[in-house]
Amino acid sequence: MSVIPLVFTSGWASGINAYAVVLLLGVFGATGVSDEVPAALQRTDVLIVAGVLFLCEVVADKIPYVDSVWDTVHTVIRPVAGAVIAALLAGESGSLPEVAAGAIGGSTALMSHLVKAGTRMAVNTSPEPFSNIGMSIAEDLGVAGVVTFAIFNPVAAAVIAAVLLVLGIVIVIFLASRIRRFLRRRAQRREEKRLAGAEGPWPPG
Repeated sequence: MSVIPLVFTSGWASGINAYAVVLLLGVFGATGVSDEVPAALQRTDVLIVAGVLFLCEVVADKIPYVDSVWDTVHTVIRPVAGAVIAALLAGESGSLPEVAAGAIGGSTALMSHLVKAGTRMAVNTSPEPFSNIGMSIAEDLGVAGVVTFAIFNPVAAAVIAAVLLVLGIVIVIFLASRIRRFLRRRAQRREEKRLAGAEGPWPPG
């Protein structure tokens, strides 16, 4: 069977939480649940690093504004991770060229990352932190559920991932005004910090 559905699903999930994808796939491979997981993802050192970074993301992802900074840092990391995971899956399967798989996984990860980042910007315009925590938990559970499902039924999981990606894009478009509000607030904060730094401390009286 072609590895394309698994590549697409892992790319979508990597755009949301790449460390969770590496950790889940690695555990599934190391425990013998799936024989499609590349050996590189099953290595103990890879699993330990992925686990530590996953825990860091779990915390950072639930703090308003910190999550957006985290997303900004991962604008490159998540698509690259999606491309690498996809290439490794293709190499293990042999049914799809690794370059093509990397392109699919990387581009899908980039799109889902942009959807996540945009949604979080909109959520961060809300003064209370509970919506942010709720979104983070929903994303974590969604990634875990879809990636696990993809191991047993990759085609159906890919369809679910595609539907979620399209819905996410629609939601981001719908929340565009709130995203612009978030960006204005962040620009205003940066300007205030710049002016405060330029003025320097008050002279002693």
